[in-house]
Amino acid sequence: MSEKHVDANGREALTELLFQLADDDFLLAYRGSEWLGLAPHIEEDIAFSSISQDTMGHAAMYYQLLEDLGCGSADELAHARPASARRNAVLLERANGPGHYLREPRYDWAFTVVRHYFYTQAKRVRLESLTKSSYAPLAEVAAKIQVELHYHLLHWHTWFVQLTNAPGEARTRMTKAIQDVAADFAGVLTLGAKGTDMVRWGLIDEEKVLTENTIAALAPAFAEVGLEWPMPFGMKHGNGRNGEHTPDLDEALATLSEVYRAVPHAIW
Repeated sequence: MSEKHVDANGREALTELLFQLADDDFLLAYRGSEWLGLAPHIEEDIAFSSISQDTMGHAAMYYQLLEDLGCGSADELAHARPASARRNAVLLERANGPGHYLREPRYDWAFTVVRHYFYTQAKRVRLESLTKSSYAPLAEVAAKIQVELHYHLLHWHTWFVQLTNAPGEARTRMTKAIQDVAADFAGVLTLGAKGTDMVRWGLIDEEKVLTENTIAALAPAFAEVGLEWPMPFGMKHGNGRNGEHTPDLDEALATLSEVYRAVPHAIW
């Protein structure tokens, strides 16, 4: 599909999908960056920082595609849109835990590991579909991102298995985190109101297929750690694809856009 051969419905579906992809990575990259200096050990501090930087780079690629479609500058789309215009899944905006990352953070590493592992599996499935997208620029970007994502997935799978297989408090906290993440994970998997049009235009596989493939990707890890599958997935805190968000997003955007608002002509 080329921009010249898409009607208004197809263009809306394409931009909606790109906003979902961009906003998902943008918010999760920010939440990951808050762990800088707080990760369990220095090697993880470096690795997690690298993963977060990669993820922010993925968001930038999607925002650039939106800019190429005439939706505004990538900087503006990333930093200047209000919370109500964001299409990220609510799970990805949720704070890492209580406290401020500069002032007595009391973050939950188990929640972070589970959220990133679940999301990375879903992202891998989505990217596999996007490499066959009818919109060639999107397919090309998806193929580039796939290379980095392989290492992200190995990283989070290792943490997920080691912590869940550990005795005592580690397994208890991981089990709780799995239920917590599952309660909002449907928000990651949904394509929102324009999902039917996305599929009709060949932009991505249908939501049911993506969900089934994500479950199939996650299931072996649950067997590996001897846990039952945490179904059903839900959207406990709202459907971000419809612009439903939590106060956590307002807080995140205020921090993320602080420099942009202070120096709007800077290069992001």
